Amino acid sequence: MIKKILVANRGEIAMRIFRTCRVMNISTVAVYTHVDRGALHVRYAEEAYCISESPEDTSYLKPELILSIAKKTGAAIHPGYGFLSENADFARRCEEEGVIFIGPSADIISKMGIKTEARKIMREAGLPIVPGTETPVQGIDEVKKVANEVGYPIMLKALAGGGGKGMRLVRTEEEVETALRLSQSEAGTSFGNDAVYIEKYIENPHHIEVQIMGDKYGNVVHLYERECSIQRRNQKVIEESPSPFVKEETRKKMLKVAVEACKKIGYYSAGTLEFMMDKDQNFYFLEMNTRLQVEHPVTEECTGVDLVRDMITVAAGNPLPYKQDDIQFSGAAIECRIYAEDPENNFMPSPGVITVREAPEGRNLRLDSAAYAGFEVSLHYDPMIAKLCCWGRTRASAISNMARALREYKILGIKTTIPFHQRVLKNTAFLKGEYDTTFIDTRFDKEDLKRRQNTDPTVAVIAAAVRHYEREKEAASRATTLPVVGESLWKYYGKLQMTANNY
Repeated sequence: MIKKILVANRGEIAMRIFRTCRVMNISTVAVYTHVDRGALHVRYAEEAYCISESPEDTSYLKPELILSIAKKTGAAIHPGYGFLSENADFARRCEEEGVIFIGPSADIISKMGIKTEARKIMREAGLPIVPGTETPVQGIDEVKKVANEVGYPIMLKALAGGGGKGMRLVRTEEEVETALRLSQSEAGTSFGNDAVYIEKYIENPHHIEVQIMGDKYGNVVHLYERECSIQRRNQKVIEESPSPFVKEETRKKMLKVAVEACKKIGYYSAGTLEFMMDKDQNFYFLEMNTRLQVEHPVTEECTGVDLVRDMITVAAGNPLPYKQDDIQFSGAAIECRIYAEDPENNFMPSPGVITVREAPEGRNLRLDSAAYAGFEVSLHYDPMIAKLCCWGRTRASAISNMARALREYKILGIKTTIPFHQRVLKNTAFLKGEYDTTFIDTRFDKEDLKRRQNTDPTVAVIAAAVRHYEREKEAASRATTLPVVGESLWKYYGKLQMTANNY
């Protein structure tokens, strides 16, 4: 059994892995940069090592240094997600140096990491593929040629990486030149590889993904699907399981072919197959993420499975502790990603120090976070500061639990996406489960928060009360004696604040 684990990551995912390690009585090792020296994952781990070469060095992409720390401490390495999680060269170096890498083999990471190669492999394994190219495009003329063959609109996508980086929607031939230049530039900056390929863009699609877990003995199971269609800038912001859109017949077919494909390629560890589904329930393979997903808590809440535990178990050479028939799906779960962003200003990053943090509590609630009062949200890293997940026996119950939890969640000092999530949960299309990846642009009014401030009578009442309070304070400061007041002003304005919170 693995006795010690180094997490080559930071923030909430490092904390999430460390907590499972503690349950399994596995010692923990953290790595950190100068920016993160006060971070929660550094204080939580039993050992911690700085990997910054200077105060200005904020990079966690230090494969050789991290590997040397793992060897020195005798630790296996869990990469989390992002950073080195899908770096095949790093996984291969771990294999060569005799360090356990908690994830799939370097060969599989390499094949699935090149999206065109993944499309080819999965097509041969029996999965339906979105029409497009299986090799990188070489220039504007080729893009135009392929686009005319498959038909506009098309999507330009980065050959390496994911997370929406390097993606550009092209609706007409006139947009090709600019879109290709921007796509290649962003891909090169984000992944060190500016190659892009083409996929036919499916109008009003649903983004559905299937969670897979396999071991080194050919056992592969699915843990059902997740609906990940609420996105902004091609990045997910709300996920749920099960999907309210997918019909049972389609679900069974999709889960079956996903498992069969993973068996054919010899996949082990946790992995996710991402599909695009059209309005007629036709689904097409997009890509495979050979790592733990950000949204894995909704799957864990509905299946009772600890994916990190099982990744560790499989990496240690043990078989999966369950078979497909042992997986019991129950209820529904929703996850809201809490970003340090201003939803009223086109989701612009909102770095700064968190001055107040009051976390929600209670039944059927899970909060994965590494933030605390006094924590500084840096511009150097992803702005996601927490993941709030709520479970319910029904989807309506899960939504009600999430609405309650969001009302309790207080973060001051920075802007967050909590108000955005609160408005989504009141949206008719969302409540009915009638949404797709165009939701934020077409079904959700981004100006809603600003308009509410202008039309909400509660806001006007509070503003008038504050003005009255300021006038009383000014009059009191000029008076020789204190004014006679009945009820406490603290209590009075506290009631007004409660009224605003309940709106």
